[in-house]
Amino acid sequence: MASSSLKHFLVLYLMPEKCYEKLVVNFHFHAPCLIFVLRKVFAFWILLDALFAQLAQLLKVLWTGSAEGLSLTAVLLQLYAFSCPVLYGVASNFPVIAWGERLVVVCQTALMVFLILHFRGRALSGILFLLAFSGSMFLLGSLATTELLSVLQASTSAAVVLSKAFQVAANHSNGHTGQLSTTSVLLTWVASLGQAFISMQDTGFSLTTLTFTLSACLSCVLLAQVLSTSPKLKRD
Repeated sequence: MASSSLKHFLVLYLMPEKCYEKLVVNFHFHAPCLIFVLRKVFAFWILLDALFAQLAQLLKVLWTGSAEGLSLTAVLLQLYAFSCPVLYGVASNFPVIAWGERLVVVCQTALMVFLILHFRGRALSGILFLLAFSGSMFLLGSLATTELLSVLQASTSAAVVLSKAFQVAANHSNGHTGQLSTTSVLLTWVASLGQAFISMQDTGFSLTTLTFTLSACLSCVLLAQVLSTSPKLKRD
């Protein structure tokens, strides 16, 4: 019974039945089946990263009442990278389900910017930023052409890479990672490895693959920094 349930789960969510027979029943490590399973697992993890990585960081900042160690520039670049797909989806008349979860992440990231400014004693600047950002999103969503937003969206991968680079530099300069969430970094680390793997399978050694690989390398550095930080300096 348990074996039947396991088979049903694996065949339904992870692999076709022929791969189940090769990998699970016969223990034959068939390369195409392994790649298929890895793509499925990475795709699921990328979704987890999109839904929960920013939330984990936001909850940690709220729980500790501090945004120490977080790079404002890095978070602003994240906000840009998350906002462009939403604007492009709206301008292209995509259904809400195609960009709705990203809008939630945009709101979380905008709130993160406010909290960083607030905990630095610049709450008024944070409020003004939220008003300016909301107005900019409305104007771009209403007036910007699809061509312009397509160009902006194409730059989001570079923005993500720069965001991680700024955070890595901030951690090195501070000598610790402050309130950077281990959960958030771990989610993003696996997701970035998955993006590099999937891009390699789909496009080979392309510029996109190079960008995702660089992003994955920076995620590895961030994870190493977080794990090597003294427990006295971190409160997860």
